[in-house]
Parts: sequence; structure tokens; C-alpha cells
Amino acid sequence: MPATDELSTDEPATEDDPLHAAHDALARARRSARSRGLRPGAPAGAGRRKRAVGETVKEGDRRDPHQVGAEIDRLVASRGWDSDVQVGSVVGRWAAIVGATVAANVEVVAFEGTVLTVRAASTSWATQMRLLCSTVLARIEHEVGIGVVTEIVVHAPGGPTWRKGRLSSGGRGPRDTYG
Repeated sequence: MPATDELSTDEPATEDDPLHAAHDALARARRSARSRGLRPGAPAGAGRRKRAVGETVKEGDRRDPHQVGAEIDRLVASRGWDSDVQVGSVVGRWAAIVGATVAANVEVVAFEGTVLTVRAASTSWATQMRLLCSTVLARIEHEVGIGVVTEIVVHAPGGPTWRKGRLSSGGRGPRDTYG
């Protein structure tokens, strides 16, 4: 069996080689490619022209690669998901917007229109969040965009529930036995 060095030469194989016809055809193809200015055996795309630094991509050429961010922005805009993505951005980046301590004690409950509703873990955190509303609104405008959130409604934690289990009655609960 011939060595790999023998295969890479352009010399035709000897007559006693069983793959003589294949070697001969390969040698002819390489000579023909060299005569046309190509470099046989070079990696794919090695002979292609590189784009200059200031040269831009034609608008109609869809084969050229595009930046991922630009493609995602185009997809979001074409589907009409702009507001949904902004809402998801506020909810998803809540801890980055308000900080880890506030995010651990205040959670996003709802987002309707431009009104963000949050629930605090305690009444003191509800008071603190009411004091921080203007600062948080400014941070949301800076991080996500202007007009995404125009108002923050802060709810204190709810009282204890007397409902236990799936099959609870619709009555007033234990309060009706107190007197």
C-alpha cells in the first residue's frame, strides 16, 4: 500500500499500483486547479478575499453572517414582542435592578400595562419599598428603557389563611365560632 507522502505528490502512480487510475486522475485535477490559480490541498476558503475593515456587507446578501444581537432584535420587532421582552427583562433582572437584599424580601407579583406590582415579605419591607419606589423607577428606566414601568404598587404580606387543603368550605372560617 503506498504511503501518504506518495498520495500527495502530483506524479502519476506506477502501472503495478491497483489505484493507478485514481492517482492519475487526482494528479490531473491538481495540475488543472493550479493552472487556474487555485491552491489544491489548502483549507476551504483559504483563497477567498477578506473584507476590508471599513467595508460593509450588502443589504441583500443573506449568506453573510450577522451579529446575534441584531438578529434577535430583528426577530423581536418582526413578531411584535417588544413590550413582552421588556416586561420579561424587568422580571428576569429584578435582582440586578434592585439589589440582592431587596430582591430577597420583595418579589414581583404582576405586571399589567406599565404598572409593576410587588409583594414584600414583611410590613417593614413594604414601607422600605414604598420609600425606594422613585429610585427603583429611575433604575428600571436606566436598565430597560423609558416608559416600560410608570408605577410601582407595593403590597404588604397577606394575613394567615385559614383554608387548609383542597376541600375547604366557603364559609367565614373559624371566626364564626368566636362569639
